[in-house]
Amino acid sequence: MPTYVFRCGRGCPDFTEQHSMATAPADTPCPSCSGQARRRIGAPALGAGNSSGMRVQDATRATADRPDVVSSLPASRRRAPVTTNPLHRKLPRP
Repeated sequence: MPTYVFRCGRGCPDFTEQHSMATAPADTPCPSCSGQARRRIGAPALGAGNSSGMRVQDATRATADRPDVVSSLPASRRRAPVTTNPLHRKLPRP
């Protein structure tokens, strides 16, 4: 359920409430002074959490920003030599 931030017009500290997207109010009573507090527009908290999926996403994002630096070229991988023996064609393939 999304979390919305509300700000009171009387200078009270901001507070958060959770509402479904279909029933999110434009204003709500302030818990400090009972005045009307308006909903603020803010950035979504898409990256909040400490799950394994979020750690993978953070690691992936980090590699895009800070790629690993290599000191030499990787070793070349040569393919196995291709045989010309016709009997090898009958062997099962992986």
